[in-house]
Amino acid sequence: MNAMKTRICRLGLVAGLLAVLCLPAVSAEQRPVFNVRAFGAAGDARTKDTAAIAKAIEACDKAGGGTVYFPPGKYLTGAIRLKSRVTLEIEAGAVILGSRDPQDYPTVPSPWEEGRREISALIYADGASDITIKGRGVIDGQGEVWWQRQRLANPKGQARPLTAEEQKEAAMVKLGRPHLVKLVRSNNVVMEGLTLVNSPSWTVNPVFCEFVTIRGLTLINPPDSPNTDGINPESCRNVHISNCHIDVGDDCVTLKSGRDEVGRRAGRPTENVTVTNCTMIHGHGGIVIGSEMSGDVRNVTVANCVFQQTLRGIRIKSQRGRGGVVEGLTASNIVMEDVSEPFSITMYYSGRAGEDRTEPVGEGTPAFRDILLSNIFARGARIAGQILGLPEMPISGVSLSNVRVSAKQGFETRWAKDLAFHNVQIDTEKGPALLCRNVEGLEIDGFRSLRPHARVPVIALGDVQQGFLRGCWAARGTDVFLDAGGDKSRDIVLVGNELGSAKEAVASPPGLVTVKP
Repeated sequence: MNAMKTRICRLGLVAGLLAVLCLPAVSAEQRPVFNVRAFGAAGDARTKDTAAIAKAIEACDKAGGGTVYFPPGKYLTGAIRLKSRVTLEIEAGAVILGSRDPQDYPTVPSPWEEGRREISALIYADGASDITIKGRGVIDGQGEVWWQRQRLANPKGQARPLTAEEQKEAAMVKLGRPHLVKLVRSNNVVMEGLTLVNSPSWTVNPVFCEFVTIRGLTLINPPDSPNTDGINPESCRNVHISNCHIDVGDDCVTLKSGRDEVGRRAGRPTENVTVTNCTMIHGHGGIVIGSEMSGDVRNVTVANCVFQQTLRGIRIKSQRGRGGVVEGLTASNIVMEDVSEPFSITMYYSGRAGEDRTEPVGEGTPAFRDILLSNIFARGARIAGQILGLPEMPISGVSLSNVRVSAKQGFETRWAKDLAFHNVQIDTEKGPALLCRNVEGLEIDGFRSLRPHARVPVIALGDVQQGFLRGCWAARGTDVFLDAGGDKSRDIVLVGNELGSAKEAVASPPGLVTVKP
């Protein structure tokens, strides 16, 4: 009997333990929910709900965190300041409408320059942690009036003087325009599911943040809206951007780290960034680094994306005076359609003046290195691409592999070293498919062009040192496959190429090019 009681007791303890272990953990959804309607929000698109939303966030903060909930409705508001452990949930059918009145956006400290202030974003945080902004609703910045103010403040080709009213409107952007979402010095940030439209300026802008996850967003700004970039991480670490659709008036995703001396002094790189499974439509660039990259950008992976009708695809841009290093970028499995320039890696963001002039290397000299671009298909381009380094700081370690481009003009490289083209096909409407000048260490493996042109070489080399071509072949109708020249050219070797269809395989000064079977 005692043994039976013992067994029953043990079974009871086991059952109790299992019951405890099977209890559901307290999830974020079980934390307190603060409905903005309960704090006086009207949601009628006319009444300003700024104060009611602030009260809901304050109550959430006092409770130790939770969810500030927006049920269906249209909530007109000025700047919203988030706090730690607060989730903004914007339900399907709910729209946050940004006020058009500059008075509804207080100034906040600039994250870059001590003592300088700037206009607040519509949704803003500084020094917060564990922030989530999510839902199936919409954040609408109502940016049209801000874009017009910006155009008045920066008239281009304006034939008449501004009226007094126009001058007043132009003055409203003296401190800039609100970003839609700006999070400063914040950690463990999540944005997901929302549709963000009509941003007055940049749409999503984390600055000095760590562990940022952005997934499933739809960002839409008109193609002609000024400076309405999509997602712009600045000096951020551990950033993951995925499954987003971005159709904006400037760059789609841009990585930055401060401008010139300010960025170098801060010394905060943007690093450890992944961008995957995104579509980029219109805009100035699909994936862009710079031009403000003075604090360095490194360890970036872009994969499985589609770019359509952007001006550029993969773009890295800087200029003398910026300083900073861009290194460790891979981009793969990308389709580009009607992208004007699929690849643009340039240190002449302000123009190509002085591209043959060598200047002393100093803290203002930018550097690009270790860039791998693979499995990329681009059609309908204007220029296949460009890699333009400085004479004093050539771009180094760039490799294109399994790349196919159809363009009006070919690919140009100047001032580069350790440059490689593996299994690359470039078809052009005119000019050489590939033009390389001032390159040291050039490897071309399996290159071809199916649209050669009369009296034009497929590959033109000038002042190339240590060039190695193998496995290339000439299409029917090729006049000259390779034209090599330049006073500084040396050590150019061809091995194992099939150039029998060319009228002239190689055109070069005697002794410059060595051809081997």
